[in-house]
Amino acid sequence: MRRKFNAVLLACVIATAPPAKDADAQAARTQQEVAPFQTVDFDWVDASRGRRVPARLYWPAAASFGRVPLIVFSHGIGGTRNGYTYLARQWAAYGIASLHVQHTGSDSGVWFGNPFGVVNRLQTAAQDGEAAARAIDLRFALDSILSSASPYAAVIDPRRIVAAGHSYGANTTLLTVGARVIRNGRWVQFRDPRYRAAIVISAPPFYGEKNLAGVLANVTVPTLHVTSTEDVIRIPGFYSPASDRVAIFNAVANPRKLLAVFQGGSHSMFTDRPLVGGPALNPRVKEATAELTLAFLDYAFAGQVNGLSHWHSTWQSILAEPPAAMMAATTPAQKLLQPATATITEVSAEGRMAIGEGRGPAAARCAPRRTGFLMGSAAWASGSCTDRNGTVNYGPG
Repeated sequence: MRRKFNAVLLACVIATAPPAKDADAQAARTQQEVAPFQTVDFDWVDASRGRRVPARLYWPAAASFGRVPLIVFSHGIGGTRNGYTYLARQWAAYGIASLHVQHTGSDSGVWFGNPFGVVNRLQTAAQDGEAAARAIDLRFALDSILSSASPYAAVIDPRRIVAAGHSYGANTTLLTVGARVIRNGRWVQFRDPRYRAAIVISAPPFYGEKNLAGVLANVTVPTLHVTSTEDVIRIPGFYSPASDRVAIFNAVANPRKLLAVFQGGSHSMFTDRPLVGGPALNPRVKEATAELTLAFLDYAFAGQVNGLSHWHSTWQSILAEPPAAMMAATTPAQKLLQPATATITEVSAEGRMAIGEGRGPAAARCAPRRTGFLMGSAAWASGSCTDRNGTVNYGPG
């Protein structure tokens, strides 16, 4: 019965047979020798709510060399702190710590117990009370890792703290960075100003909310949205087509937002589960998604689009054409995530200079040019335009 419900397209846990003890010990020794990170498990309890908040920290080996960015990650329904390792490992390899929070009201516990109660447990986990508790979990976890008692607090860079999540965790992420809902005629919100950017993977809609633009109006940090053309959520009582992911992206008012849409795939392809979404596509999308998050952080914190350009040239073969419902790409960074070559003509973010505007030599270098997306190849020709949003590089004109 549990196996039947694991087919639901949601972030969930895979039960795998444990290896022999000798193999386990050997694997542990090998990881310790080669892994660019260490993992630390916390079994925190939020006494004010009487709620357990387990978490796993991936701490990069290079942390001793300076201030460390931190990504706080929220899993999908039915998940645990042990998931999304493909992201955690990539981040740690590049010196980024990640704290994977487990939400005890909507974690793997939904799969256990009376099999006839699975549907009820899933639906209970999706209610308002748990949605709010998840957002508070992220605040509590960040409070804990930054507390004076934490050995990591002094090393974490408070200017580069990012919220991230998949599926239900993507909704939790959006609540954490400013999304709000109307209850009893009043706006209810859980915004934590310590988060400076957000990574939103396969976000479901805010069920029952008719004014999506109002829900997301206060999301003012840079956001990365990742989905696929077959990113469909099906769970008893809830259904969400892939177009809902695009609607979330469109409704975010802050122009410093990016959307990547992969061709094909599935909703649970973005978890650690192998094979789902296609045995060939699955590992490629995982690798592409992990790399894209790094390029996004360069864009969010340094205004650099070089990494996005290189990412596009590497992964454009598995990108889908922009959905018909998608708002027109208006910034150079947004255009870099579309499969077709585009003309960069403006930055158009509020408070930033548009390409071609302004006076002096810098503005003269900012005339529109065709982008070849050849970053990293021998054919790349230098040419750049620096504005208040960073350096925008162009290919051969």
